[in-house]
Amino acid sequence: MCRHKSPCPAAMAPDREQAEVLGRDSVLGWALLCNGVIVFDDTGCLLADGQIIAPHRPVLAGAPA
Repeated sequence: MCRHKSPCPAAMAPDREQAEVLGRDSVLGWALLCNGVIVFDDTGCLLADGQIIAPHRPVLAGAPA
């Protein structure tokens, strides 16, 4: 789907959320990425094939688990 000179990560790639934002609705809390992924403000994702990625937050070094 991506037509950028340096292609965005594919929807199934681990770094999928690094793709360019095509559209955003800050009231509803989501963004549509170039690779077809919808990223929600709670860090969950919806892939183009309907697969749901649960919210995930990065673990900071030295932070309690």
